[in-house]
Amino acid sequence: MIKVGILGDIGSGKSFVAKQFGYPVFNADKEVSDIYKNDKSCYNKIKNKFPKFIKSKILKKNELGSLIRQNKQNLKKISDIVHPIVRKRMHLFFKKNKRKKMVVLDIPLLVENKLYDKNFYLIFVQSNRNEINKRLKKRPFYNKKIIDSLRKSQRSLAYKKKISNYVIKNNFKLLSLKKNIKMIKKKIIDERNSS
Repeated sequence: MIKVGILGDIGSGKSFVAKQFGYPVFNADKEVSDIYKNDKSCYNKIKNKFPKFIKSKILKKNELGSLIRQNKQNLKKISDIVHPIVRKRMHLFFKKNKRKKMVVLDIPLLVENKLYDKNFYLIFVQSNRNEINKRLKKRPFYNKKIIDSLRKSQRSLAYKKKISNYVIKNNFKLLSLKKNIKMIKKKIIDERNSS
């Protein structure tokens, strides 16, 4: 099984690129949303740690957002509870798809949490920061402070680009983007077949 990890800035189009490969995608953001909604033990751990902030019956992004705005250290405390659950789900995903030729990982903290190894193909999605910020402002839960603190908690984009096997320029033009992805997918499969 070929494992492909998608790297890039928040809002650079990583999830869209991941889907275009046409293979199973592990989307960490979707997993986290599901954990917030359905994982009772995660809810209890976060509620016990921050009883003043968590008022609702399920974890809500706006409550967690105000927690992070109040103190940047809270982001790490939440991550320490949520990330082990995401990691477990990722291993289940690998098991479930072990017969597939390729799987794609759309995990914002793939590098930071050392969730990859030398057998991975890393693809960096490069986008214009102004374009990204314009797109982020359209998101329903857009909050500049939270996005800035998330960016600060990640390794630099220059580092991620440097360790990547391939770079995809995303100028948000669909045709050229799809063409690039197709080309890179072919290169990866050819390279793996010849090794």
